Amino acid sequence: MKRFKKYLLLLATAIIVTTAASAQQIPTRANPGKFTIHKVDFDHVKKVITDPNNVYYYPKLISSCYPELNNKNNMTDTTLSIEAWRNLYYGYTFQEDYNPFRESVYSNVVEQLYYKQPHSRAECDSIEKYATMSLADNMFDLNQMNFFIYVLKEKKKHARATMWQYRLDRLIAAIMSSGRGTKEEPWVVIAPEHEYNIINFLGFVATDHETLEGGIDYIKVQPVAGKSAEGFYFDISRMLQIAELKFPDI
Repeated sequence: MKRFKKYLLLLATAIIVTTAASAQQIPTRANPGKFTIHKVDFDHVKKVITDPNNVYYYPKLISSCYPELNNKNNMTDTTLSIEAWRNLYYGYTFQEDYNPFRESVYSNVVEQLYYKQPHSRAECDSIEKYATMSLADNMFDLNQMNFFIYVLKEKKKHARATMWQYRLDRLIAAIMSSGRGTKEEPWVVIAPEHEYNIINFLGFVATDHETLEGGIDYIKVQPVAGKSAEGFYFDISRMLQIAELKFPDI
């Protein structure tokens, strides 16, 4: 466990540097809307997503939330509840290909292109191409979703942009429905960068990272006028648990 915490600390330092440098360049436009806050019960999540007769059976959720992954052309089901998106997000930790440190080989290509604003038509085509490939490899990469939404709007593909914006909104809401960002009720995340996605969404910039006992991260933020928050708490215990099982040599 200590090795993973050290690894996470190094990863967090890299993310903080990137976040501070790009905070004004990658606006998070998510609008999570209203949702009920309640603690994540991973035993219950596993039960419902593995039951073929349950509405939250994982293959059904994937088909409804990301129909294109099953070679379907229909749009994402916008009638799904936040609970459905919670089970999709947290249920992913029970899937064989779940890797808490997953990063697409195409993600850096997109970032490098994105920062060269303004973009030519050819550059927009490249961003769309590599963001599509990156999201196909990691459907929970919220940074890539932001890039993808941006370029779809630039290319006036408004229907697709709206669909991906909806997905981003629901995933942000799923995470934020897991707590309040306090020590008593931390937000539960399944990837390190999601901590910083939430902080960015709230209009803050991360300045420091501290890993506490019990699989809790504390992220300090720059002061913001009119806001009293000094930092936020995140529960990464599930992420650490799976990492230890899948990567015992790290």
